[in-house]
Amino acid sequence: MSTAHRPRITRASRPLTFEVEAINERGEALATPIAGETPLTIYVDKREIVTLMTLGQAPEALAIGYLRNQRLVRSVDEIAEVQVDWETASVAVTTRRAIRGLKERMKKRTVTTGCGQGTVFGDLMEEIDAITLREDVAMSEETLYALLDAVRRHESIYRSAGAVHGCALANPRAGILTFVEDVGRHNAVDAIAGRMWLDGIDGSDKIFYTTGRLTSEMVIKSAQMRIPFLVSRSGLTQMGYEIAKRVGITMIGRAVNKHYLLFTGKRRFVKRIGATLLA
Repeated sequence: MSTAHRPRITRASRPLTFEVEAINERGEALATPIAGETPLTIYVDKREIVTLMTLGQAPEALAIGYLRNQRLVRSVDEIAEVQVDWETASVAVTTRRAIRGLKERMKKRTVTTGCGQGTVFGDLMEEIDAITLREDVAMSEETLYALLDAVRRHESIYRSAGAVHGCALANPRAGILTFVEDVGRHNAVDAIAGRMWLDGIDGSDKIFYTTGRLTSEMVIKSAQMRIPFLVSRSGLTQMGYEIAKRVGITMIGRAVNKHYLLFTGKRRFVKRIGATLLA
């Protein structure tokens, strides 16, 4: 995956947790970490696009991934610069050429079940039938179990403060490639999408894990990243299930410890013991 025109970006991560005083059941005052949350308004070529509520862990990747998953930009090569300014709670994205049809795309909005976001631009099902996922890849049951254990050990903010969702991108042979936590599950998946573009990562043989429920939008975003395996510790919605069948994703829900439910794409899942390096 080419990154010949990698954009210039800031690296403006905010503090992820803050300490406040809380009173426990015994009446004791305790210093307690809580998750950060702040608005971040995305501007593209000085035009306001959306305001997201975010933890602030990877704001540049979040902005790039948001534009990718909203289909407002087609390639990272279209982006010249991404500058985050927390004093104004904004991120300014400059493109190499103005985005064609941006005004028309923004006229059509769909209210979603997403936490941290809530709308998508354009038709949810736009281009979904053109997506083709690889059929020559497989995931074993042992790899799934190793992934669940690896993710559990990565959930540092959730363990200390709660109130966040986590998403991971994994290679079945090499382990977790990137892990992002945010107050909204869609923010976390978008940040990973942005990092994939920035680092030139091909999703066609990867596993995507999320702590959040598998709604239609989550399935569509995974399919847009060409990822064939989608795993969640939570459940799924009817529309999420129907779209997963339609695009052929191997979707696993309620995945905790040694329990899981395989819903779609059974042909890629191998119930056998196999070597794995997930860690």
